[in-house]
Amino acid sequence: MSRYLRPAARAAASVSRATAFSPFATSTIRSIPRATPIFAQRRTYADNKGVKEYTVRDALNEALAEELEANDKVFVLGEEVAQYNGAYKVTKGLLDRFGDRRVIDTPITESGFCGLAVGAALSGLHPVCEFMTFNFAMQAIDQIVNSAAKTLYMSGGIQPCNITFRGPNGFAAGVGAQHSQDYSAWYGSIPGLKVVAPWSAEDAKGLLKAAIRDPNPVCVLENELLYGQAFPMSEAAQKDDFVLPIGKAKVERSGKDLTIVTLSRCVGQSLEAADQLKSKYGVEAEVINLRSVKPLDLETIIQSIKKTRHLMVVESGFPAFGVGSEVLALAMEYGFDYLAAPGQRVTGAEVPTPYAAKLEEMAFPTIDIIANQAARLLKV
Repeated sequence: MSRYLRPAARAAASVSRATAFSPFATSTIRSIPRATPIFAQRRTYADNKGVKEYTVRDALNEALAEELEANDKVFVLGEEVAQYNGAYKVTKGLLDRFGDRRVIDTPITESGFCGLAVGAALSGLHPVCEFMTFNFAMQAIDQIVNSAAKTLYMSGGIQPCNITFRGPNGFAAGVGAQHSQDYSAWYGSIPGLKVVAPWSAEDAKGLLKAAIRDPNPVCVLENELLYGQAFPMSEAAQKDDFVLPIGKAKVERSGKDLTIVTLSRCVGQSLEAADQLKSKYGVEAEVINLRSVKPLDLETIIQSIKKTRHLMVVESGFPAFGVGSEVLALAMEYGFDYLAAPGQRVTGAEVPTPYAAKLEEMAFPTIDIIANQAARLLKV
């Protein structure tokens, strides 16, 4: 459905039509064209001229500033987003630039200010609702799931809800079980919600801008440990019209022996593990940065499997009913004939995140664990 048809139909805007890879499509996997070769070994740009280093924090800040500037319906609200410049300084400087009607500090009451944001979205505004951590969004999950996500369907396509929920998600460092949970699978399982998980600075800027412009509710699951990490930002991505499509993955490293599908902070770990596999065993692993959990770019995954014939999924969430489980299930449905061995997954441990540093380290994927599991899969 085109986003340019009628206002009531715009909520279906950024979801592509079903392809042969969709679980609801009728065509078979044998109709898929052969994957075209990908030559770049690392993230590359059409033109390296003007490339600058951006932290993920700065990229998110720039995205918010650009969208606030471009559309007076956009506003930001959450705990400490204004006078304190944000708990993680993502909203630094926005209060001074846009004023207290556009950047709003709220009480510590997630259910209250999230409900306010949903109501504002249903009234035609475009709120960006920041949670200090998505663990605290548990207090507002009824607003996110029952109000924001379901309204379009329950209104028969009449009432869109343009709202962005954003904040840190997943494993952090030394903050215990109640602050380290990954909600990718939780929100990814809800019809009506779109879910993105950026890794690099370009991911962060492009996906946040896409989320704010999308007529549907979008959860932007950032990672606390990535905020201060710097990445190269292309000249094109530095412009205020840079937007990444929701639902499209990125091949961060090409390879011919193994497909590693991953997201968020695990992308960086998987890239380093791929370097280890190359140096130790001569194995060329292809690393796919999902970027989007819902909708999921199954086409890119299947095309990679056709080439490598081996699949491993890496995520920080729990093993049961997770993103890795979904990717493996879809791979079995649409790519079984291309696999030379069963797909495998590397996930967080089936345990609430320990507070003790050494135990915490054991509870999440590491570079060595990823590399060793891949070596066992390939029997090298």
